[in-house]
Amino acid sequence: MNQPDFLIMRQVSVARGDNVVLHDISLRIVGGEHAAILGPNGCGKSTLIKTLTCQCYPIVAPGMSMRLLGRERWDVSQLRAHLGVVSAELPGERTPVTRGLDAVVAGFFSASTLWPNLHVTPEMCERAHEALHLMQATHLETKLVGEMSAGEQRRIMIARALVHQPEMLLLDEPSNALDLAAQRELREALRRVAQQGVGILMVTHHLADILPEIDRVIMMRHGRIFADGPKADLLNPEKLRDLFGVDVTLVRHDGFWYSW
Repeated sequence: MNQPDFLIMRQVSVARGDNVVLHDISLRIVGGEHAAILGPNGCGKSTLIKTLTCQCYPIVAPGMSMRLLGRERWDVSQLRAHLGVVSAELPGERTPVTRGLDAVVAGFFSASTLWPNLHVTPEMCERAHEALHLMQATHLETKLVGEMSAGEQRRIMIARALVHQPEMLLLDEPSNALDLAAQRELREALRRVAQQGVGILMVTHHLADILPEIDRVIMMRHGRIFADGPKADLLNPEKLRDLFGVDVTLVRHDGFWYSW
């Protein structure tokens, strides 16, 4: 059965302040797809994700259109129910002093912690336990987020993003600030998510973040889509040299690509 479109962008440009950061982006992503947006720092990858989450808005121009989950306009609070978003930062200043389980449950409310006015149901707690189990992070349920390692925090934030069973998981540079062991644990956890059929759209400049389950790569350079196609066609030294501006040596191991 054909999946409905998650995203259709046609000739979309986006400005941040006085600078146009994205230029004439045309892109289609199908629901349930696993794709990586690859490119150097400053190429517009994160702005593209912020456009999908309505933190940035396209410049209105003739021929421009953008549909997310079949709609051109969204109330941001309603859109959050369909997306799981994992950024490099914690959701708010109260999150570090929140227990792991409560931080995950707070994802139902897009809140930084479980405030007293929020009504938490037994089903929410059960779903939070399930999300933590998927991340192999149940041992973090009673630990304060601020006392966790960076890798532990990232697993809590992914569980938080998954707790309401979103239609697409958006990840912005997921392995940043993680040591080698934490990177490996994170990638193994994300593989489990992908294997359960959750759509993943990952922004990264690290080749090793591109999971074996990700079969499409969208390359960005200078705010434009430089290339878009199957991973097997694009992950080669010539294309990566053109993308990053340096000679690249590649090696493949257990379905992952590494470069130096």
